[in-house]
Amino acid sequence: MIAFHKEILKNYERASHREWVIGNGLGGYASSTICGGNTRRYHGLLVSSVKPPLGRMVILSKVEETIHINGKSYDLSCNKFPETIHPMGHQNLELFSFEFYPKFIYSVDGIRLEKNIYMIFEKNATIIFYRLLESPRPIKLSLMSFIACRRFHELTHENPFFNQEVEVNEGLLRMKPYKSSPMIHLFYSPAQFANNPLWYLNFEYEEEYRRGLDYREDLFTPGDLTFDLAPGGSCFLIASTDELSSSDLLQAEFKETERKKMILKNCDKDNKISFSLFLAADSFIVQRGEKGSASVIAGYHWFSDWGRDTMISLPGLTLATGRFDLAKSILNTFSKYVSEGMLPNRFPDEGEEPDYNTVDATLWFFNAAYQYFLYTGDEGFIRTILFPVFKDIIQWHEKGTRYQIHVDEDGLLYAGEKGTQLTWMDAKVGDQAITPRIGKAVEVNALWYNTLRIMEFFSDRFGYQPLRDHYGSMAETARKNFNRLFWNKDKDCLYDCIYKEEMDPSIRPNQIFAISLPFPILRVEKHRSVLKVIEKELLTPYGLRSLSPKDPRYVGKYSGNVLARDKAYHQGTVWPWLLGPYVTTFFRVYGRNSKTIEKAKSLLEPFRDHLYEGGLGTICELFDGDPPHDANGCISQAWSVAELLRVIVEELGE
Repeated sequence: MIAFHKEILKNYERASHREWVIGNGLGGYASSTICGGNTRRYHGLLVSSVKPPLGRMVILSKVEETIHINGKSYDLSCNKFPETIHPMGHQNLELFSFEFYPKFIYSVDGIRLEKNIYMIFEKNATIIFYRLLESPRPIKLSLMSFIACRRFHELTHENPFFNQEVEVNEGLLRMKPYKSSPMIHLFYSPAQFANNPLWYLNFEYEEEYRRGLDYREDLFTPGDLTFDLAPGGSCFLIASTDELSSSDLLQAEFKETERKKMILKNCDKDNKISFSLFLAADSFIVQRGEKGSASVIAGYHWFSDWGRDTMISLPGLTLATGRFDLAKSILNTFSKYVSEGMLPNRFPDEGEEPDYNTVDATLWFFNAAYQYFLYTGDEGFIRTILFPVFKDIIQWHEKGTRYQIHVDEDGLLYAGEKGTQLTWMDAKVGDQAITPRIGKAVEVNALWYNTLRIMEFFSDRFGYQPLRDHYGSMAETARKNFNRLFWNKDKDCLYDCIYKEEMDPSIRPNQIFAISLPFPILRVEKHRSVLKVIEKELLTPYGLRSLSPKDPRYVGKYSGNVLARDKAYHQGTVWPWLLGPYVTTFFRVYGRNSKTIEKAKSLLEPFRDHLYEGGLGTICELFDGDPPHDANGCISQAWSVAELLRVIVEELGE
């Protein structure tokens, strides 16, 4: 259990930088800080996924609580307004803890009140449950719900189009703020409702200010709900955009707790990192479209499901955790979206057609399927569903597809044209790709070789001998020319990208995949020197830098407005997901013995503290390249969690 006490909770600055997030399996979520003050536009107690897993809307931004006893009132919430924090309810927080869901305990004037927040799985519904633990006498608890009802990338302001009408029924308030918005249901235990519609203005979100974005918002409240609570008594408020039945509500907390326990059945519960990451992994796995069709949210709060992130994350999120049916569902889902030999790069949040502008996501698809087979031996699924799709993908790459993606005469894979960013280093400002890497990127060709060997393997297993020979021949040609062209003898490592006759000598982590993939393309005798360069220039306590600090383009801090951050995104930032391929390479180079195993375990130690910082119980997207390597980007990133989990289970056997 992750827990914080008064010394942090009463300090708004320290408490407001620690965030929690829980998902509902649809792409919706609830998220805020440990003091209850929202610091992002993406924070909200109910962020619904209107078109799972996307179409996300901040419905219920927050709930403000006030205790009334003996003519005195005590606020329990806090907000940032211009030049002030109001109210100061975090001063009454005694404990915040996070295990399966967030729990708050407030203490004031002899009163102790517990609050739990959890979501109903596969429903756009959040339950806020209160229990009066201690009190010298009965109290009244007033709740004020603040409604945003807007797309989660945007902010809302007081406007005449907002429908303030509230339908009041016994135990239920209903609102439809806009014609195009979902109906909002507020279910509650016995209480008195005081209809008092108001707009509260100028809530400030400090993280948005820091990111150079609009940061002030107005929120609407329909009024107050007041509950009478005796010592030991309880009450609840449920916010939902779904119609709920009594069966949805009965034992909802128990059912969610039992579901989380099932997720942990394959986990070493004594390993704090493993315990937290098993639970974090679950938050990324979401339904896409019809029930039973799964995908992966790339990161919280703002990412949708991305093809590349999904396939890189799949082994750690599903296979290492023993959730093989989910792995199969994800592979099956994405097989239906292959177009002209390409996997989608991403699904836009508003549900438009997917973007097909990636070269490596498709190749990671093969690796994910191969890993699935190694875990499960599910030959039937690979042969009947995936293999025909894989054959078509290879054919498209041979004859050429979008963005000049094609197999060149030397057997290597070429990709890109002006203004494109097809690899994972995909930052773009306007029409300018910051790291365009047009031509033959090192990790793309390591993946291409891996893809061909995987196809050779499956063709042989399925008895397709001509195909086996064809893929094997292509792989051998690629391997020979890769080793001839990519070796940078001046630096004893690999070039990052080759464009015509130009060799890019940038020291980047992409070369690690020439060793770490199941079928390494780089000659064995070169492995150690590549690893030494990576260790010397890129390795940090939190992963690998995206560019050597010796490079004049290196940016050591990921900060500033959108433009500044995009320019720094892959120019020195540290990516924790790269720790996975690094550890795999480390064992391949130095062998597996007690000394190397202890060394690999030590690489995970910094993340023990990180679980208590930023996004609680999870791993962020990236860190600054410069010490002290502050956490940055998304607070919870799928491939960061996945690759650390894969290392823990596969490489360390824990």
